[in-house]
Amino acid sequence: PALGLFLFTIARDPLRIIVLIAGAFFWLVSLLLSSLIWFIAVKASNPLDEPLQKGLLIFGVMFSVLLQEAFRFLYYKLLRKAIEGLVALSEDGCSPISIQQMAYVAGVGFGLMSGAFSMINLLADTLGPGTVGIHGDSQLYFLTSAFMTMVLIFLHTFWGILFFHGCEHQHWWEITAVIVMHLAVSGLTFCNPLYVGSLVPSYLLMATAATWAYLLSGGSAQNLQRFLLCKS
Repeated sequence: PALGLFLFTIARDPLRIIVLIAGAFFWLVSLLLSSLIWFIAVKASNPLDEPLQKGLLIFGVMFSVLLQEAFRFLYYKLLRKAIEGLVALSEDGCSPISIQQMAYVAGVGFGLMSGAFSMINLLADTLGPGTVGIHGDSQLYFLTSAFMTMVLIFLHTFWGILFFHGCEHQHWWEITAVIVMHLAVSGLTFCNPLYVGSLVPSYLLMATAATWAYLLSGGSAQNLQRFLLCKS
């Protein structure tokens, strides 16, 4: 699905590709900084203290979420300046790409990079001989991880639309909602290996974010009905 989003909505437009790559870079920098801070915290603590290490892991995840959203805000500011520059250079005084389109493409960029790193970690666990679940663990680990990666890609896309809309119209409660949903989905991963406890709420949040983003983008039930019925 994520590849389809890229091929059908982004790949044909060079400007959108640039926005996507820049968004992926911003997400990557946020991950690098949060990983560095978590690594320093772990090295400075007692590795034999299991409750402390678990607390540091939770802190690292939550701090990473907040840092990602901070970089999303910085990226919005950068894109807003870019639009002003494009308008100034344009002959007709219009930007070739709207802030709504940038929000979508930036969200896809965040999501694709997040998914890529999730898949790298997943594939790293498959190296070497062995059988999934041989020690009594769930045999659905790789399947559920793939579904979790997909939901995170879509969520980042919808969060990008919601976050940029909140910044553009100064609806700070929309920005807060994005941060809360991001923290909630990340926190749900601690329910694993009880995968139902993480996947089901995450997909419900994705459906909520998708509906919200669709309405903010100008969508309506009538438009959706026409699309499903293939009517113009």
